[in-house]
Amino acid sequence: MKFLCLPGAYGSAKNFSVQLGPLAEELEKRGLASFAYSQGGHEVDPPAGWEDYFGSRPLYRFLDTTRGDTFETLRRLRHVPKGMNPEDTMRKFQSASTGGEWHQQAWRDALDRVFQSIDEDPEIDAILGYSEGAMVGASVVVEEMLRCQRSGAPRRLKFAIFISGAPPLKFEGQDRIVTQLGDESGVVIDIPTFHIFGCDDAFLSSAVALFNVCDQDTARMYDHGLGHIVPRDAENVGILGKVLQGIIPGVEREARKRALVHRPTRMVRTGSETDEEFVSKGGVVGLGGRKGVDFTTAMLGPISL
Repeated sequence: MKFLCLPGAYGSAKNFSVQLGPLAEELEKRGLASFAYSQGGHEVDPPAGWEDYFGSRPLYRFLDTTRGDTFETLRRLRHVPKGMNPEDTMRKFQSASTGGEWHQQAWRDALDRVFQSIDEDPEIDAILGYSEGAMVGASVVVEEMLRCQRSGAPRRLKFAIFISGAPPLKFEGQDRIVTQLGDESGVVIDIPTFHIFGCDDAFLSSAVALFNVCDQDTARMYDHGLGHIVPRDAENVGILGKVLQGIIPGVEREARKRALVHRPTRMVRTGSETDEEFVSKGGVVGLGGRKGVDFTTAMLGPISL
């Protein structure tokens, strides 16, 4: 399986290859995956006060922010009152996000850039995104499904890993881009997915909202117990390697079955593993369970924080 890897806002392909390095090396060592790295098409300066946070320059965004910057708006999620469910939290965030960077042409350009990277490498059959890159990656999965439905174009992506992600966006009307939420849109991502996030993430609501629009039969989650980061410590990386060792081969087996019967959009489970077996391996609760946060109920359907 070969992943196209999409960094977060103010990232780059070079920096993300370092950021993801320990996990990528673990999966490569296990013979599970290889990786290609992309980045946004808009070079940007880091926000004031964060000049040294995002790594070496140049830095990029997937979205054109020349008419506005969502960084301050995004940080408002940290101050949303506790107790709101993920979907209500995202609606509150969306109502505050009226900047020009959400206009439709900017979003089309962002998606087209990712599809160009996929088209240029015929080996890519999975996607991995972090933060803004996860939101873009989720939207690419949805857009690929829609293109298949409209024109019969073959679907390339069979698996996705989302790290501290956010729900996919969609076009609405002539000039709006809106978030797809589970209590409004239902399931919009039908391929198997694996969600990595931390119970201390200030933006946890967005990651859970992304999980809630994925097919619950084939979506799995792992809580590393930390914040809005790509886990790099040996303990988390080792556990993630073991968990993905039990998932990726099953995804590939099911993809081969679909290819044999020429039904590329058929919905399937990832092997015969039950939810209970996955939980028993630590793949759902993860290290965050040590802090008293248990997400195992998510295996039964959409959840609220």
